[in-house]
Amino acid sequence: MEHRVKTASGVVSVIVYGDREKPALITYPDLALNHMSCFQGLFFCPEAASLLLHNFCIYHISPPGHELGAAPICPNDSAPSAENLADQILEVLNFFGLGVVMCMGVTAGAYILTLFAMKHRERVLGLILVSPLCKAPSWSEWFYNKVISNLLYYYGMCGVVKEFLLQRYFSKEVRGNVEIPESDIAQACRRLLDERQSVNVMRFLDAIDRRPDISSGLKKLKCRTLIFIGDQSPFYSEAVHMAATLDRGYCALVEVQACGSMVTEEQPHAMLIPMEYFLMGYGLYRPSLFTESPRSPLSPSCISPELLSPESMGLKLKPIKTRISAV
Repeated sequence: MEHRVKTASGVVSVIVYGDREKPALITYPDLALNHMSCFQGLFFCPEAASLLLHNFCIYHISPPGHELGAAPICPNDSAPSAENLADQILEVLNFFGLGVVMCMGVTAGAYILTLFAMKHRERVLGLILVSPLCKAPSWSEWFYNKVISNLLYYYGMCGVVKEFLLQRYFSKEVRGNVEIPESDIAQACRRLLDERQSVNVMRFLDAIDRRPDISSGLKKLKCRTLIFIGDQSPFYSEAVHMAATLDRGYCALVEVQACGSMVTEEQPHAMLIPMEYFLMGYGLYRPSLFTESPRSPLSPSCISPELLSPESMGLKLKPIKTRISAV
């Protein structure tokens, strides 16, 4: 069900899935995306859906003007800052009467949720961050964003803008080349980008391009944090920096091989085992119906003892096809 929540910085669309009596999981997507284009792969994965929907009611928050069928935002409306977008999350939680929530965000969305957690630590149970940002834009990122912004202004969501965005989201294998055709995932994302209003994307891009460096406050963030990063993501070094800056007793980093930034779409199965053990730290488990999955044997009795190592934050991680750094 879609709800439209009025906030001090404009109206926000929130899609709610599941039993509202369960704990809340808040999601926030990357630039030019919404829950359909950023989290569909993860929630269409049967084991992940069983884990998340069994334990949570899902609240998919879209950046202003990024929801399905959104109209162009009036150019005269003041453009929100990253801090305004973080404050909108608090207003959404209050609208639904939510207390402490779990948060999941991708790249720009991960930054917004981290900023929210830093401002309102008492409202965040834990963070699941995919290819997160924490520093101010580098000169190269700033220039890259300005090129996209100018193209959006003059040409709208044109083919060149889509190519830039696909490079932001996916690995080379998924995007394809002269010899390898573009994957179904990239083609589907390309079609969904056609639905975005260029002025709305520009406003979110402007907010992210003006983001402050929040690295200095990460040490004070005492909620458990699970970070995923694809080894082909343009934000790889930033995610590693963030994991190194956070209190090592509260953070685990999972590197997914042969993957871009959007692990939720490109390799959602790589997220499964780390999320399972991360949520075990909160006493949350998957229903027993799925514990015998041949693709992801997640019950402790099905996992070889050498793959498990005790972690201070309740994680026991060494997932196949990933490299991990956790203490």
